[in-house]
Parts: sequence; structure tokens; C-alpha cells
Amino acid sequence: MTTWAGRTAAEISAAVREKRVTPREVVAEHLARIERLDGRVGAFRTVRAEAALAEADEVAARGDFAELPLAGVPVAVKDNLAVRGESRRIGSAATPDTAAPQDHVTVARLRAAGAVVVGLTNVPELCVFGTTDGVLGIARNPWDPTRSAGGSSGGSAAAVAAGMVPIALGNDGMGSLRIPAANCGLVTIKPGQGVVPTGDGDSTWFGMSENGPLATTVEDARLMFSVLAGTEPGPVSAPGVLRVAVSLRSPLVGVTISRPYAAAARDAAGLLMRAGHQVRRADPPYPMSLATTSLAHWTAGTAADARPLDPRLLTRRTRVHARLGRPFLRAVSSGASREQLRRRLEPFFTEHDVLLTPALARRSPKAGPWHERGWLSNVLANTNYSPLTPAWNLTGWPALSVPCGTLPSGAPCAVQLVGRPGTESRLLDLAGQLEERNPWQRTAPMD
Repeated sequence: MTTWAGRTAAEISAAVREKRVTPREVVAEHLARIERLDGRVGAFRTVRAEAALAEADEVAARGDFAELPLAGVPVAVKDNLAVRGESRRIGSAATPDTAAPQDHVTVARLRAAGAVVVGLTNVPELCVFGTTDGVLGIARNPWDPTRSAGGSSGGSAAAVAAGMVPIALGNDGMGSLRIPAANCGLVTIKPGQGVVPTGDGDSTWFGMSENGPLATTVEDARLMFSVLAGTEPGPVSAPGVLRVAVSLRSPLVGVTISRPYAAAARDAAGLLMRAGHQVRRADPPYPMSLATTSLAHWTAGTAADARPLDPRLLTRRTRVHARLGRPFLRAVSSGASREQLRRRLEPFFTEHDVLLTPALARRSPKAGPWHERGWLSNVLANTNYSPLTPAWNLTGWPALSVPCGTLPSGAPCAVQLVGRPGTESRLLDLAGQLEERNPWQRTAPMD
């Protein structure tokens, strides 16, 4: 009997379209895997077992299988995006436990493409921190359950890495797709600003947050990205000879890159050089003020999200974060500091087509109740292991995380690719070259 859990979205949708398997059979198998494994992983805040099976039957009854790029594909949704009929808790006891009247636009696009939403995944409260833990659950890295899956799309990443779904939906305001993807051995892309809809009235942290895919392969990431962006999947192609800058420098003063992540970037550089690209060492001109600019936007985004909520129901680290951000709200909303950063970095991307960096500085912190610890310990833990992602939310430019190599523990390592606006397809093509020359295991060995 063919096993569908652990197969890619592209494989599943092709099998459903060719009527080699039904959507119900695919969804039922993934639900069984969730039931078997999620007690160890903590990926899901809620599982929609009955509703998902009913929706699978609805997909099967549609007459347009040939037009459904995600026919019968189970998908998990980050719990800060509305799913019709389900509450949107955003990892907090302060949010209302009331059903959403309609889907977020990205969820609606996935469903229109034939995908079936099997559940909503855990996030840190208000999606603030780079570890996914809180009063509603703790998401662990399936490759090393003693470690956090990362955040804030940690539950979505853990669900994919454990083979509980082939793809998942998340978003990225300061690295919230790339951080958990790098921890869990997945491919993700944070699109540039305006490529994937954010949704009317939803928090975007002043335009820094973008919705995007989490997948085990570049093919699946490309497929899901095209659905989210409302475009036809572009053909897989050689991106031509690109000028690739390799930087091992942390953008934040005082934070160093650990040896395994530096080695991963060097290995990726070698692979791209052998693929014919012009690769050389070059560091972007990060300003000394980047740390304070990042902190101001990070805290101000939280302050804006926390305004309508009862502060007594927020955890202490979130309350402190929001309080620190209130004085920055007016300055951050003007966008002046983000424009200044773009102007500073644009000449670098005139000289280079793509920037290659380590995805993280070191592996994720230990899994546990970080929400019970103080604000400073959370901020230090976050910045010490994930200093390389926020700059590209501030600029609004596309950035991608792709596996490359392993850590001493055997867990995956990863690199980051960054490009100018409008180069999402180029970054995916480049990631595909890395995947072809350095194939990786799709999911964690949990059975």
C-alpha cells in the first residue's frame, strides 16, 4: 500500500488528479500521523479532523481536478491567519475564542487550489519571539525535540518537518518563516513586499510581515508560493550566471556566527561556484544603528498588536515588549528609518545579484517555557541565534532559507539567500541548484 504521509505536495496533488488516491485517503493518513506524533512535537494548537475529512470529500466532488495545483494536499495554517469557523488565538489567552467568519485571503487561495486545512499551528504569543512556546503549547524541533522549533511560525515548521503535512502556511515579520525553516530543515521564502497579499486589517508590523510557504523541497515551495501569489508556477530554469556575494558577518555587533553555520555558507558558496556563478566574499554595509532600528520596529509592532487586548492576560515578556515599543510607534509608522536602510544597501545589490549568508548564528535554544522567563533573557536568546533575518524585513526585499549541511547533533543546517525586489523566482532557482547538488532528507526520522 502506498504511504502518502511524507510525500511531497507535488506528488500528492498529481496522484489525486490522476485518481490514484482520493483526497479523503490522503487527509486521513496525515491525520493519523498527527495523532501519533504531535504529542511529542506540539505543532498544532487545534486539529480539524472531522472538518478536514468533510472538506476532502468536497474537493473530491469538484469537477475541476485538472485545474487544482494542490488537489487534496493537507496543509497546516499558522494560528495568526483566519480559518473560517475556527478561532484565531495568536498564542495568547488575551485573544477571543470566537470563530472567524471567513478565511484569510491566503487560506482562501490555498483552498481554491484544492488544499485541505487540517489544523492551526502553535505560535508564541502575538508571534513576537523566535521560540514557539506559550500558554497554548510548545513546538519542538522534530529533528531534536530538546530544542525549540524556532518562531514564530514554529508550529507550522514542526508540522512539515515531522511529515504531519507536506506544506504549511506561515509569515515572517523579523524572520518568522526563515528561523523555524532553518531549524527544521525546510525550504521557505519570505516574499518581497506586495507579492503575496497580507489581508485587510491584519497586522503586518508596519509592512514588514509577509505570508509565505514552508515545504520540504524547492519544488513544493515554488508551487505553494505561486498559489499564494496568485500566479502560474514559473518553469524551473537555470538562473544564468549570477554575481553572488558571500557574507559570514553578523549584522549585529557582538553577535558571532558559530562554526557549523559559517561552514554551511562556505559549502553553499562552493556549490554555487561549481554551478558556474561568480562567487566572492563581500559584506553588506550594515549600519551600526541596525540593532536599535530592529528593536524599535520589533517592539512597536507588538505595541500596536497589544493595544486592543487586556494586558492582564498577556505574559510578562509580551507586556514588557509592548510597553517598550509604545514610544516608537509614531517614528516607526513613518517608514523613514526603513527607507534610509534601503538607500544604504541598494548600491550593494547593484554590484551583486544575490547575497548568501548563514541562515542562523547557532542552533535554536532549548525547548521549554520561555514565556515564563524574563523579557531580557528572551531577547538575548533570540538575537544571539537569529541576527541575520531582520534586515530584510526592514528593507522589504525577498529572502529565502534553504537547508545546507548538518549540525554536530545531526539536525539540519541552513543558509539564507537575499535578492532585490522581484527576484523571488531567481532565489528559488538558485535554491534548486543547491538542492540538486546537495540533496537532503525531507523529514525527521520520528517513527
